[in-house]
Amino acid sequence: MKIKFLSLIAIASAAIYAIAQNNIAEEVVWVVGDEPIYKSQVEEQYAQMQYERTPINGDPYCVIPEQIALEKLYLHQAVIDTITVEDNTVAREVNARINYFIEALGSKEKVEEYFRKSLPDIREQYMDIIRNQYIVQQVRSNLTKDVKVTPSDVRKYYDNLDKDSVPFIPMQVEVQIITVKPVIPQSEIDEVKSRLREYARRVNEGETEFSTLAILYSEDGSASRGGEIGFRGRTELMTEYASVAFNLTDPKKASRIVETDAGFHIIQLIEKRGDKVNTRHILLRPKVSDAELTDGINRLDSLRSDILAEKFPFEEAAQYLSQDKASRNNQGLMYNEMTQSTRFQMSELPQEVAKQVDKLQPGEISSPFIMIDPKTNREVIAIVRLKNRIEGHKATLRDDYEALKTMCENYTRDKILRDWVDEKIKSTYIYIEEGWRDCTFQHDGWLKK
Repeated sequence: MKIKFLSLIAIASAAIYAIAQNNIAEEVVWVVGDEPIYKSQVEEQYAQMQYERTPINGDPYCVIPEQIALEKLYLHQAVIDTITVEDNTVAREVNARINYFIEALGSKEKVEEYFRKSLPDIREQYMDIIRNQYIVQQVRSNLTKDVKVTPSDVRKYYDNLDKDSVPFIPMQVEVQIITVKPVIPQSEIDEVKSRLREYARRVNEGETEFSTLAILYSEDGSASRGGEIGFRGRTELMTEYASVAFNLTDPKKASRIVETDAGFHIIQLIEKRGDKVNTRHILLRPKVSDAELTDGINRLDSLRSDILAEKFPFEEAAQYLSQDKASRNNQGLMYNEMTQSTRFQMSELPQEVAKQVDKLQPGEISSPFIMIDPKTNREVIAIVRLKNRIEGHKATLRDDYEALKTMCENYTRDKILRDWVDEKIKSTYIYIEEGWRDCTFQHDGWLKK
């Protein structure tokens, strides 16, 4: 009764506030605990999901209120667990989202026209939305952080699957690769370093803001954020970058020039926090000429001929000649970090590699080709060998244990979260307005007897 009384007070207060502001009372459609869910919230989220083309599995006027209610349950738990999110983290995501809207619609004015709000109001709205998303994600992560499954758990999960529910594993491949970087003339490197030294001078003498130069000249994806990359630990940064970034002390100065596999950088400290550092940087990449690319292709073409002539195996060539750090010590075998295995679905391979593999039979080697290294975003020349092709099939414990283990872990996490939500619903006051109850909800406990 006390919970219900507080809830009615919350509804009345919200209605009075709405009348005072707009002379129109907001329509309350759900109440979760002492927090109302308004029809306008549902409509607004529906419009946003339509704009972002987010699929809605069911009646939006059933699905969306339940999603909002679930979020409120998680946010209440976050208060209990004192979970917070840094404003800087949220602001970066909001800025990226708004920049996407501006690019998609063509101008700030068109964004304001579409949302019927000023840009500051849109930003404020998304700050709340994104912050809540991060908090909910953290609560869910905390609830499932101890999930571990044993081989026995995986076997039991597999044995209990309905025959028609056994997953189909799409065709997979195992691929070996050898890459070489095109030779870049020293004159081109000197030109890049000269530009970076000039940028550093302008920053260090207070002539120009580092972030302005990053927006104008950096060749990294962080340029639109003024070069800011966010808080990172040492292992999340390239070794050479980390060794300089963690030794910076003056946030008004630019670092010396740092060379990494991605190119040449100058770095500016923003903030240190524990074992993480937030920096901004300007990245320049020396340009590769067509002649240098052709020379690299010719070198790899000769290497391919020697392998085909059996002068040495592909594995040996990869170990001693390949410049792909991730694979050269593993006989050139590419590793799928998403699945923690050497198997790839074709869609998981770099696009240029997939095009070559699609034309090969097991044991065959491609002709040399140019590709963008996904780790450094720089052009390299490569050859690939198709080591194995596993045709699509129904999953088996023998051949697809890792995939089944992942499915078992996800099933276990989902069950923990579902059970937690069901218990939370039981202990929380819930009211759903007439006209909003005729729904098939994801959870059954909302409509209490």
